[in-house]
Amino acid sequence: MPVLAATWPLTKSRPMTIPIMCLIFSALMILFTKVPVAMAQAKQGKGYDNRYPRDQQAGLSGFGARALAAHQNMIEAFPVFAAGLLLAMVAGVAGQWLGILSLVFVSARIAYSLCYWADLHVLRSLSWSAGFGASIGLMALPLF
Repeated sequence: MPVLAATWPLTKSRPMTIPIMCLIFSALMILFTKVPVAMAQAKQGKGYDNRYPRDQQAGLSGFGARALAAHQNMIEAFPVFAAGLLLAMVAGVAGQWLGILSLVFVSARIAYSLCYWADLHVLRSLSWSAGFGASIGLMALPLF
């Protein structure tokens, strides 16, 4: 029963629009970051191998390998963000920090992918840190 009581304000009004939109967009980013990988695979000698795409991905180098790493990292980062956001929402956290940290995560993940594709390793690491920090921040919000 306490969980229902904590979630009741979420169903009564729409203060969570930005965080929920960020959650949906972040899930879609998993697909968006796959596009450059598929393009790199398609440019290989025999085109995109839909039967054994992982075997083909293992042979990628340069941009293709970086695109694959960015895609895989998005798959890894999404559950941490989703857990942090959902924890904060279920705990009844309200206010601007939910939206701010959600937007920081999405912005950082976009920057991370762009930096990975462009081989900007220092900026990539900084954007990764910002995104991870936002996820941890969301988890910590119920404590304050």
